[in-house]
Amino acid sequence: MIVANTYHNHTHGTPAARISLTYEARFLRRRVLVTDDGLEFLLDLEQTTSLDHGGALILEDGREIEVVAAPETLLQVRGEHLVRLAWHIGNRHTPCQIEEDRLLIQPDHVIRDMLGKLGADVAEVTEPFTPEGGAYGHGRTHSHAH
Repeated sequence: MIVANTYHNHTHGTPAARISLTYEARFLRRRVLVTDDGLEFLLDLEQTTSLDHGGALILEDGREIEVVAAPETLLQVRGEHLVRLAWHIGNRHTPCQIEEDRLLIQPDHVIRDMLGKLGADVAEVTEPFTPEGGAYGHGRTHSHAH
């Protein structure tokens, strides 16, 4: 089986293939993966890595596999006081995709209820999820349970 043991945060030219992964599935170190067009390969990175949308896994023969954020079920948050809502989401260490007129978070009934009480309009959507990285550089934020 062909192996990918290098990851870059961007591609160089046209990738040989693409692999669509959800946010949770883009956090890994070693696993057999299958590209969207059926190429099976072993990902064997030195350490657990958060793969970004648009990043590239480099196969041992030099081909690049582009990482794509797959559509998944999310909560879309809109409201008059979006900055305040974003603060409450961040205060709970919840991964959040921040856009000009909305926020996207993973489904959580407790946070959904809290946001509703704060006046937010919360709706379920299916879209790719590319939340902000950690406050101190690259990587993921973690809940208090980490």
